[in-house]
Amino acid sequence: MGEFLDLYLEFHIPSPVEEATWRHWFEIWLRELGVQEPCELSLCLTSDDHIRQLNREFRHLDAPTDVLAFAAQEMPAPVKLHEITGVRLLGDIVISVPTARSQAKAQGHRLSQELAWLASHGLLHLLGWDHPDERSLQHMVQQQRQLLAAIQLDGGVSHGQQS
Repeated sequence: MGEFLDLYLEFHIPSPVEEATWRHWFEIWLRELGVQEPCELSLCLTSDDHIRQLNREFRHLDAPTDVLAFAAQEMPAPVKLHEITGVRLLGDIVISVPTARSQAKAQGHRLSQELAWLASHGLLHLLGWDHPDERSLQHMVQQQRQLLAAIQLDGGVSHGQQS
């Protein structure tokens, strides 16, 4: 399974989740979502200040947020790297650990559960999911619950709003 996923981890803040666990979660999620070709993505855990800067630069919102996803498919490329390399480049997920910690506390669950919730949300965005309205948000939330169930972290996660 190691050749199926190239996962690049960047921790500006220490991760309460071990690197091997992150890799395991993403491999399970990708298989659950029907992704069969080898793929690559990155995950960055960071501060509120850093995610606020990214949010301001890329979404023109001058405020911290919980998760940002930068899908590679949204960026035009002169060649389809996937066809050359055989690896599907998904993109980057950035999560604010302080915001995740606050949300976990408010929701009454562990930080690792919140981080998994946010990472699964970001992954769905990388795969083309979006939530421009309440109906599509609820569909996405249901898919996230299924992804957390696949890694046995579904208990106690009761979100309905995402940024």
